[in-house]
Order: sequence, then structure tokens, then C-alpha cells
Amino acid sequence: MILTVLAASAVSLAAAQAEPTAAPAESAVSPARGVIAYPPSAFAEARPDTAYDMVLRLPGFAFDKGATVRGLAGSGGNVLIDGQPPVSKNDALDELLKRIPASAVARIELIRGGAPGVDMQGRSVIANVVRARTGGAQGAVMTSAHFINDGRVLTSLRAESQFEWSGRRFEASMVYGKGPDDTLGDGPRVRFGSNGEVLISSIVDADAGGLRAWLNGAMESPLAGGRLRINGAYMRTPASGEITDRLSAGGREYEYFTNVRLQQELGGRYSRSLGARTSLEAVAFQQWNDVETKADFEAPGLRRDFDLDKAVTETVGRATLRRTLSPSLSAEIGAEGALNRLESRTAFTLNGRAVPLPAAQVEVEETRSELFSTVTWRGGPGLTVEGGLRHETSSIGSTGDVNLEKSLSFTKPRLSLAWSAGGGRQVRLRLEREVGQLNFDDFVASSSAVSTGAVLAGNPDLRPQQAWVSEAAFEQRFDNGAVVVATVRVSDLADVIDRAPIFLQGVAVADAPGNLGDGTRTEAILNVTVPLDRFGVRGGQLKGQGTWRETEVDDPLTRQPREISGARPLEFEAHFTQDLPAFRTNWGVDVLGGYRERYYRLSEVETRKVGTWVVLFAEYKPRRDVILRLELQNLGERNVQRTREVYVGPRSDGRLAYVDVRDLEYGRAVFVRLRKTFG
Repeated sequence: MILTVLAASAVSLAAAQAEPTAAPAESAVSPARGVIAYPPSAFAEARPDTAYDMVLRLPGFAFDKGATVRGLAGSGGNVLIDGQPPVSKNDALDELLKRIPASAVARIELIRGGAPGVDMQGRSVIANVVRARTGGAQGAVMTSAHFINDGRVLTSLRAESQFEWSGRRFEASMVYGKGPDDTLGDGPRVRFGSNGEVLISSIVDADAGGLRAWLNGAMESPLAGGRLRINGAYMRTPASGEITDRLSAGGREYEYFTNVRLQQELGGRYSRSLGARTSLEAVAFQQWNDVETKADFEAPGLRRDFDLDKAVTETVGRATLRRTLSPSLSAEIGAEGALNRLESRTAFTLNGRAVPLPAAQVEVEETRSELFSTVTWRGGPGLTVEGGLRHETSSIGSTGDVNLEKSLSFTKPRLSLAWSAGGGRQVRLRLEREVGQLNFDDFVASSSAVSTGAVLAGNPDLRPQQAWVSEAAFEQRFDNGAVVVATVRVSDLADVIDRAPIFLQGVAVADAPGNLGDGTRTEAILNVTVPLDRFGVRGGQLKGQGTWRETEVDDPLTRQPREISGARPLEFEAHFTQDLPAFRTNWGVDVLGGYRERYYRLSEVETRKVGTWVVLFAEYKPRRDVILRLELQNLGERNVQRTREVYVGPRSDGRLAYVDVRDLEYGRAVFVRLRKTFG
């Protein structure tokens, strides 16, 4: 449905191609070469406060803060800062962009298909925030309050600053504040027997939230003819939740869970020119992640207690040498090495008696290295071809409950093409072999918490998922600032990672992450930006993106095709904004579409449906250095429905025990934030 709506909007905006609008103006940087630069004046009417606000306004661009994976390759989002991906993982990309004042941005470049000296991180479109050398000191202090419908008031304080002098820059930020978990709330729960009879009818009262106590800092300075940047982070994020289920027949089910995460990291990048046509970049990164999880569940005649203590460390080094061979040809070569360690201790008791779990006590060490090279040819007119080759080797060893040693090796070629055909049109093609990184969370036993009763086994003996990815994208940019981007992506998968049964003497007794074999994933994505001046909404803009997704893998129990666990068949979002310069205000509506996820386990199929989230917001700037933001959140009172189909024994036997349906509603909330800038 959302794809149809966006497509209809694209057709209507095409008719308005000659209409002048308030859409961001493009700079003199040639779009035929795949780079469009937006100066600060392009965002003037919106009066943005940070680089993040500016990035969200880019026509035809959907922000992605990246994935949490080991190593540096593939971990960054789709925004660069001064042409470089951040040397940080725990400090998210959106947080980094929010710390860059809009006044410190010289321009934002939208790079489509590639540009000389730019690492596209395997993406076809990225944005590059180019900072101005402003000098002096700048900073901001923000305070906010979150008014939840259940009576909670959660407050937060944030401060940030940056100083620049003689080519040196120092940055620091602090966040201390509480936030809610908007997936838990109040609502009914009904359990039906195999014949449809009501076994349990109850009312659930659930709420959860967490605290962010974060310190981040960075320093940049000229050094030995190059430039050095060092950044660090200390991030403590405790969270807890409480779920009370009052049974109509008397008694209650009660769960209390806590998760305390401590993340620390230290990273550095050194880059310098080795002549007019050659440059060198070296990156080093170290992080420490400690997690303590507890989940205690009580019901009439039943008590479960789950404890997990996990420590993960990562050490990464990377070096890249780039050379411009001619005005149309450039190349880079490099290497990356990483050492990763995991120590995990898990305990599970049932009615006071210890229950052994597979992979409960494990220590894992992984060493990984990668060699890579990329060649970029920029032909004419408007043609860019990029070819790359990566070779990865790794060795994984596990001791404790699971003892194993294994070595892995993968070659990952990549070929991409971008052709700007004139008239605002561009075609982008990509063929690549992608190899995912093993998730250490899959190696150890865990609890699904929130009253499902499932304790999940771990499995260190996994192979990473691989995919041959074919992608085609067509982009049309109109003279009025409207943009339509249609993308089709097809992935042929191997060693798909999903839940798989654990057999003991030929009988399935539990499930754990496992490799299921081959699979497929097909995605169609439509991204539309529509200036609304022609429709009588001066300074208005509508941005939307919809993704249709189909996945398939053979179920290890039924041997029949099914979707891959956790895949969302449909996702969409839409954002309306209007700038009112005369009133020093902008306002808008954000719609984050609902989605559905399904998980297949040994004796259970869990379906999770999350409703649509709607936010009405307004920002008012009474002065240049003060901004007040008001949000009315969850106007549609989004619900989160969880349906568990639980079987007697393996679900392949078809003996349904019961169906448990829980439908929780978070309710509306009000968010208020006041920001004061300095400098």
C-alpha cells in the first residue's frame, strides 16, 4: 500500500517539474559526476540546529546509522564526516552528527555511485558532511522531559562543546537521562487451547525504561605532515522492566528483568599525503563491552531465574593506501586485522534447581584478517565503474562447554556501475559477494525474557552467512527539487543463520542458532521526496520510503520453505515538514510504519506485530541561540501484539498445545526539549 501511495506521489510531482519551489538548491558541483553539494543556504528556511537535522532534509536520501558488527569494514552508516567514516561503534552515527552545530557545516555532499578518494563502504549512495574551519568555541546545553501516559516523568540533560584553534579541534559531550521502552504497556492477554477454548484471560501491566550515562570526547591535531584524530567513549546504559500479569482465575505471573551494559572504546585515525597523488590512512580501534542480564519469573507453582554475565573485547587495526593514477583512474589497497574475545557465564534455575544449558560457560577467541583493493574508473560522460576484491581469513577457537577450533576463508568481489544519463537521471548497478560477521550473541545461551519462558541455547560452531547480491537502482531528479529513487535488490544466500534444532540421540531437545543452508532475499525499495509549494504548502516537503521484502529458506524441522526469522515483509516511513520563517517555526508529522516479525523455534512460532508510530512536532526559535521543541508522540496509540503458537514437542509433529495472544498499548506521551547554544 505504501509503495502505491509513494508511486502516485511521484507521478503527480513529475507534472510539477517546472514549478519553482523552496527545495534545497544544488551547488555548482556537477551532478553528472555523481556528487551534489548542498551549502548551508539550502537549509536556511528550515533553520537547522545540527548536521543531523540537515542530513534528514537531503532530497532522495534515507539516513542509516549502520550496523553493529565486529571490525571496521561494513560497520559505518551512510554518512561520512569530512570524507571519513567515524572510528566509533558504540557512539552512534546519529549522536555524532547531533554534536556538529549547523553553523560548523560548510556543505553536505550527496555522493551517488562514487567519487575520487571516497570509500563508499559498499553503498551506492552516501552523504558527506564537510565541516567549516570556524575557530573559537561552540557548545550547547539541552534539557528535556518525557511525560508518559502512566504518570512517569523522565528527564534528561545533555551538554556538548567544541573548541578549534590553530587547526586543532577538541570535542566533548555528556548525556545523563532516562528514557522509556515504548514496546511495553498495558493490555489484555488471552491463551486459547488447541480447540479454541479459553485457558487464560488476564490483564497485563508492563513498563520498562533505561538510563543513559555517557561521556564522549575527541581531539584532532596536525601531526608529522598529516592529521591525527583520537576519540573515546564511556557509556553506561542500565535498563529494567517489570511485567505483572493478573490472572482472572486468581494469582498472577510476574517478571522483573535488568540489563546493565557498560561500553568503552578508544579509537584513532592518522592520515597524510605522500605526494600530490598518494595518501595513507591508518586506523586503530579498541572496545570493551560488558553486559549483565537477569530475568526472574514467578507464577503459581513456578519460578525461573536466569543470569548472564558477558564480556566482549575487540582490537582492530587498518591501513589504506590510495593513489590517483590519472584524472579518470584511482586505486586503493589495504589490510585490516582484528582480535576478538568473548567470555560468558550463564546460570539458569527452575524452582530452585540448577538446569544445565548448552554453551552456558564459554570462552571464544577469534583472529581475523582481510586484504582489500579497489579500482575506480570515471569515464565520460557521467560514467563511474568501481571494481573491488577482498579476501578474508579467520580462526575461531572455543573452550569451556564447547571446545572447537576452525578456520574460515572467503573471497569477496564487487563490481558497481553508475551512469548519469542527463536530465536528472542516474542508473546504478551492483554485483557483490557479501559475507556477514558472526554474532557473538549467538555463541552463548540467552533468555528471551518478557514472559515467553524460552531460554535459548548458544552455538559457537557457526559459519557466517554469505550472499551474492545483485542490485539495480534508478534515480530521477526533477528541476523543482523532487526526487524519486527505485531500487531492486536480489540476494542468493548461503549458510543462512536461523534457529535450528539440537538433537540428542536422534531426538530434538532444544534449539540454538544454526546454519540452515541456502535461501533467498528479494527487496524492492521506493524513496520519494516531494516539495509541496505547488500544492499550496509553502516551505513544505514530504519524504517517504517503503520497502517490500520476501525471504525464503527451508525449515530444518518441516523441510518446507518458509520465511527467514525476523525478516519484515513490509516497512515504510513518511515525514512531512513545513518551514514558517516568519514565525521562526517549523512543524511536521513523522509516521513510522508498523511491521511484522516472525520467529521459528523448536516447539514454538512467535509472531510480533508492531503498530504505526505517529509524532506531531513543532520547533520554535525565539532567538538564534534558543530552540524549543514539542512532540506529541504516539498519536495513534500504537499497540504491540505478540502471538505465541506453542506445540507439544517439535512443531513439525503438528500437536498444538495452545496459542497465547498478548496485546499491549503504550499510550500517548509528550516530549519537551529546550536547547541553548553558545558561540
